[in-house]
Amino acid sequence: MRYRIVFVIMGFVAKMDSQSTVDHPIFEVEKERVLKWASRYTDLKAITVTNSTCERSAGGKNDFYSEGDYWWPDSANPDGPYIRKDGVTNPNNFTAHREAMIRFSQISGAFASAYIVTENPHFAEQLLPHLRAWFLNAETMMSPHLLYAQAIKGKVTGRGIGIIDTIHLMEVAKAIRAIEPSGVLLPLEMAQIKKWFSDYLRWITTHPYGIAERNNGNNHSICWALQVAVFAELVENKKQLQAMRAFYKEVLLPDQLAVDGSFPLEIKRTKPYGYSLFTLDAMVALCQVASTSEDSLFDFSTKDGKNIGKGITFLYPYTKSKNSWPFEKDVMHWDEWPVRHPYLLFGGLAFENEEYLALWSSLKADFDTPEVLRNMPIRYPLLWVE
Repeated sequence: MRYRIVFVIMGFVAKMDSQSTVDHPIFEVEKERVLKWASRYTDLKAITVTNSTCERSAGGKNDFYSEGDYWWPDSANPDGPYIRKDGVTNPNNFTAHREAMIRFSQISGAFASAYIVTENPHFAEQLLPHLRAWFLNAETMMSPHLLYAQAIKGKVTGRGIGIIDTIHLMEVAKAIRAIEPSGVLLPLEMAQIKKWFSDYLRWITTHPYGIAERNNGNNHSICWALQVAVFAELVENKKQLQAMRAFYKEVLLPDQLAVDGSFPLEIKRTKPYGYSLFTLDAMVALCQVASTSEDSLFDFSTKDGKNIGKGITFLYPYTKSKNSWPFEKDVMHWDEWPVRHPYLLFGGLAFENEEYLALWSSLKADFDTPEVLRNMPIRYPLLWVE
């Protein structure tokens, strides 16, 4: 079952009841950390997509723009279309909008988590300028679409594959949900923000780019589904949440997880270790968000025996001891992994596995390597554990 009365972490048992969520052991693990980050982020100026522009973007000032990470100038044709080098990031591509979104996500997660552990509306109030800048102010807000994400010079002005960039809005959505009871946002403001997310949810589930991302077939499909679930949760779109439960059971789990618990489509990449961790994190997070007490995705198995528990069992030993990884090393950023992966926390709680929880607690919670930040959108677990 997803929800239990007793959780165990690092040998410490904490009893839960409906009146005292602060007794959850994760609160004690996280409290000092989130208050530290909330202090550092206090009174920061909001930065949105309108703070920087790129002459290569086909969009306007309010439109999110990014470029495909693995696309480079062709040395044989410097003025021609870019060429692909899988797994090798081009440091000269435009990333300012993604960096602004990651910053927004970090700030949102810190303040909302600080509000959760203290119930002090001061922390919710600190988030207001950022929410208003990104979603309410016509001059600074981001348009609710990704028409110009992960463009490739000389090839396309945007791609469905770019929808993965907004995984960094998930903890923003979670933060909004967390601070809603504080009442610091005016009802009209909250309604407008939720309308923004409803508009974006509609776009990623109906636009051809969204359909292409859904059908991509690897980690992109999983991250698409996770975003749909998180945004649907915020705007209370039960139809989309049910659709994501079905998508997980009928498509994602059967098509991407092998019977041994590995992800074959990620293992054949040039960064198989990092991509396997990233994919498992996203799939387990989808189980965490979309599961209900009547329909737990953690407990679901396909007819041929595939289930998320096998995925965790497969990757856990290699997370605990990376040097035992039996496949190729990643071409970049091998040394930066692993960090505090949410699959260990969510899986540890769901399956009452103290070893998973202990490993999660022992790993690095804070990191600043751009590659790790890009692939670790879940940084504030208090937003995800109910």
